[in-house]
Amino acid sequence: MRIHREGHPTLATLAAALAILNILAQRLLPVAARRGLVGVSGLIFGLVAQFFRDPARHTPPGDGWVIAPADGTVVAVERIYENEYFHNERLKISIYMSASNVHLNRVPVTGSITYRCYHPGQYLVAFHPKASELNERNTVVIADAGGRQVLVRQIAGLLARRITCYPAVGQAVRAGDELGFIKFGSRCDVFLPPDVQACVALQDKTKGGETILALWR
Repeated sequence: MRIHREGHPTLATLAAALAILNILAQRLLPVAARRGLVGVSGLIFGLVAQFFRDPARHTPPGDGWVIAPADGTVVAVERIYENEYFHNERLKISIYMSASNVHLNRVPVTGSITYRCYHPGQYLVAFHPKASELNERNTVVIADAGGRQVLVRQIAGLLARRITCYPAVGQAVRAGDELGFIKFGSRCDVFLPPDVQACVALQDKTKGGETILALWR
């Protein structure tokens, strides 16, 4: 299992803490308890490591579609007024990332970054209807060669307390590139022109960098 670089500091700290705990246990606990602690330590390390896994993805070539930026479950496909950047009606597709999903976010279209803005906020559960407006979040807009724009909003949840975003404004990006990382589960909202053809429905599963969310008309 390949581990993303975001996980290296966390896992190094956790490994050191578990090692110290087990060294102390060797001196203080009976044999059976020590063996049990070793097993529990391995389980804890494995569970945390899976948050940071970075599987290989194969992004479909071409520019006629919008790719899912995150692994997870589609929890909303609706027209809604977007009030941060576009200030008009857009098609919003929301992807909820559970604790078992890959937490690396990917660029949905090839183009360049035209807008990026971080907003501090609350930590409502990620599937809360107001999470997109009230939670800690980071908004990125990508414009493709034809001028079509896609807004991706990374949203922190109840447990997710750190959002990272890699590309800067003006930077050229390709569909499937790394966009950022949300630690310990959350949500990604994608805002598209209302005339696109959605290719997913509620409760569909997505793979970041692979699943086609929508087709340009």
